[in-house]
Order: sequence, then structure tokens, then C-alpha cells
Amino acid sequence: MNKFRNYMSIAALALAVSLSGCAAAGTASSTGQAGTAASGAPAAVTVASVEEDTHFDSDDLSWDATKEVAVTLADGASTVAAGSTSDAVKVDGNTVTISAAGTYRLSGSLSDGQVVIAASEEDVVRIILDGAHLGSSTGSPFVVQSANEAIVYLEDGTTNTIEDASNYADQGTDSPSAALYSMADLTIAGTGSLTVNGKYNDGIVSKDGLVLAAGTVSVQATDDGIRGKDYTVLLDGAYTVTAGGDGMKADNDVDEGRGWLLVNGGTLTVKAGDDGVKAFSQLTVAGGSVTVTESEEGLESAHIAVSGGTVNVTANDDGVNAAGGSSSTAQTGGQAGGQAGGMGGGESVGDYSVDISGGEVTINSEGDGLDSNGNASISGGTVVVNGPSGQGNGALDVNGEIAVSGGTVAAAGSAGMVVTPGTSSSQSGAQVTLGTAVPAGTAIQLADSSGQVVATFVTAKQTQSLVFSSAAIKAGEEYSVYTGGTAQVTAGLGEGTLDGAQQQGTVTAGEYTAGRGPGSHP
Repeated sequence: MNKFRNYMSIAALALAVSLSGCAAAGTASSTGQAGTAASGAPAAVTVASVEEDTHFDSDDLSWDATKEVAVTLADGASTVAAGSTSDAVKVDGNTVTISAAGTYRLSGSLSDGQVVIAASEEDVVRIILDGAHLGSSTGSPFVVQSANEAIVYLEDGTTNTIEDASNYADQGTDSPSAALYSMADLTIAGTGSLTVNGKYNDGIVSKDGLVLAAGTVSVQATDDGIRGKDYTVLLDGAYTVTAGGDGMKADNDVDEGRGWLLVNGGTLTVKAGDDGVKAFSQLTVAGGSVTVTESEEGLESAHIAVSGGTVNVTANDDGVNAAGGSSSTAQTGGQAGGQAGGMGGGESVGDYSVDISGGEVTINSEGDGLDSNGNASISGGTVVVNGPSGQGNGALDVNGEIAVSGGTVAAAGSAGMVVTPGTSSSQSGAQVTLGTAVPAGTAIQLADSSGQVVATFVTAKQTQSLVFSSAAIKAGEEYSVYTGGTAQVTAGLGEGTLDGAQQQGTVTAGEYTAGRGPGSHP
């Protein structure tokens, strides 16, 4: 009876994953590159194409529970369930080796041993962790040496742990280097929980493709937290990563069209000693939630696209950074700010892009906030940048141009290196540069000629400059700049009144100049 219920719940989960992909397809696919920002960007992979572009198949998340092979783990006494017809499980001391396709349910504890999958290149091996605890004093306790695909399924209501050694006996070039290590395509699914402690190097690694379909997973790693090679995909689940190196990444820098990362659902929370979320070629957020609480650079890839979901990044250096990966040169950028606006500081414009067409992006950075070594476009969504207080970086920074055609943009920071929307922008905006910096918690508000408040922004840190663009700002019209008053905001933006506010001057929408003050009219 329990097996029957389990079979039905897995089938329901597979259906839910499939249906969620269909429902999100319209949103996820709206990542078309706007203006000049994405002239060199590859087409973003969407949830609608995941089953075509990756190894993932929702059918693999359902199976006949009556054909499962039960393995009980125990130090020096691991056993295969009596009556099992499978000869694909071999127990040799504290090493359990699985050598054929099938579904294997692991429970119990192996404090100093290893589970090894050594199947053929055509085999799909499904491992159900059902209250399993794996540890090793000499290396990785869970290794996929070979298979077509390995699926780690977390049984509902169970807690599972994988913890490796702090020093590996085998440190060869092609040897395992993570607590959960796979040489084959890897999928993590199921609604149970998994704690991974990578004490030697990385937490979870696939040297092929990696799809995170579900699960409540916590990863702590000395170096990288979660690493796929060809691609890394988060479809659902709650993933929390604490890493000494990068948090989550896809790092194939050799094969064309590989090294990409997609977040389409679930929640990802990262605390990283280096970059938070990183991909070599393309990083796409189409849904779900990405929170980087600590990092050097928050999101980094050659091409970054946000079409949905929420992104909240805190970075010691750049917040969202289109760099690396590609280095072709298109043109030379102009001087920062200026009447034309949008250009970087005289550096070459490479094949890099940031494209935001939806979702909510909030950045808190000490380096540049939203930075592209190529171009950038904002056509929808909400972008809030709490940029640097130091003069050597800017809230916005592009080597080429920022094209703004929609959405809401509030980019605040120092006044030393202000970059503004470019001439190809179809949506206007206003640039405010205050005579002196205001402290965190200060409301900066814009009011039209009738006294109507059209923009309310509350600073998250010391701020002297604000670049604001939305559909409410009309090109050529004059707006009064106020500090203070009342404000009700979320992520810095919201509604306010001018009660108690002080007027600082006026600005004219669409007029951008480097270091420009709030205007000459009192």
C-alpha cells in the first residue's frame, strides 16, 4: 500500500513539473534581446525548451515502486533487501557499487564509506535517499563514475546528509572533488531534504549537465557550492548555499553553446566568498527567487537576462556583471554621462550584454551596480540599484550604451562616475545630482508641474546621485526634486508625499550630463 501511494505521488510530481513548465513558457520565453544591448547574446534557454536542451525528462520522475531495490546502509554491514532479484548491487566492506539501470532506495547510515554508480553510458540510475546518511574519511562518499543519467530523489518527509573528508587520499586530475560528485548528467528531485557538506573542495558537482528539479537542499562548501559544467538549471525547490568560492555556477568554457545557467523557479539563497551565481556563456533568471546575501560579484556571465522572478544581490564589487567568457570588440565607448548619456569610460565594447525585460532586480554593491562590458537594455520589470558611495564606481556602468524602453529604473550612488540611458532609449528619465550626499533612509522624490509626486525613492546607503526612469517621466518636462517627506516603499521604491520635504531644485527629463546638479531654478 505504501509503495502504491509512493508511485502515485511521484507521478503527480512529474505532472506538476511538466505543467509548471507549460504555464511558465510564455513568461520564460519573453527574453528577446532589445535594442543594441543583446546583438551578440545567444538565445536564452527557457523552461519550455529545457527537456530539449538538457538531459532532463519529467518522465524519469515516475517509476514502478514494485521494482525498487532496497539497500540498507550500515558500517561494515550494508545489505540488499532479501528477495531482491537485482545483481547490480555489490557490497564490499563499506563500498556499495551499483552497476545497472534501475531504482535503488537507500536508507540507513554509512559513516565512513562510499556509494558508487558505475553503470553503462545508456543507463538511467535512480537513487532514492530515504533517510540516508553518507560520510567518508578519505574522499567523496557519493560518486557517479558512469551512467547516462543519475537521479538523486529525496523521499518526502526524510532528511538526508552527505559529508566528505576534509582531505582526499586520491587528488588526481580526474578524481572526485566534491561531496556529491557525478561524471554523468545529474538530476536532483523529490520533496525531502538534503544537507551536503563539502569539507574538501566543492559541495555538489556534475561534470556534465545538472538539473535541480525540487528538494530542500542545503550546501556548505570550502570552495564552490553547486557546480554544473555544460549547464545548471534550477526548476523548483529551496536551495541554500554557503561557499568559500562561487555559490552556483556553470563553467564549461570550451564547448560552444555550453556553460549556461537558468533559474526558472524555486528559491536560491547564496552566501559566497567569490561570485554568487556565475555562468560562462549565459545566465538567465526567468522565474523563482535568487538572493545573494554576500559575494564579491553577485551575478556574472558574458550575457545576463532577467525576464521574471526576483533577484536580490549584495556584492563587495559589481552587483550584476556582464563580463568574461567572450572578448570580441565591437566599438569604442564614449565619455561617461554627457548629453548623449549611456556610455562608459572610453573602454572597448565587447560581446557582452545585460537584458532585463521583466521581474524585480535589487542590487546593493560597493563596486559598479549594474555593469556590462558591452551594452545593456531594460525593457520591463523593476531595477533598483543601491550603488557605491565611493567615487571610483557607478550605480550603472556600460562600455557601450544602456537602452531603456520600459520598466522602472532607480540607480543611486556616488556622483563620480554617472552613466545614464543612451540616445536609443524610447523611455525618458531624470538625472538628479545633489550638492551633498544624503544618508541612508533619505527619501528622494520627484514632482511634476502640478505638484503630483511621480517618483519616490528611499536610499539604502549614502547617496548623491539618482538616475530614474519610468513611464511616468515625460521627456522635456520639468520636475521638482525634493528630499524628505513621507514614503512607503518596497526595495526602495513606492509612494510618498511632500509633507515636510525640502525642495532641492529642478531637473528636465531627458537631459543627462555627468555630475549634473538638480538644476538652476530654485
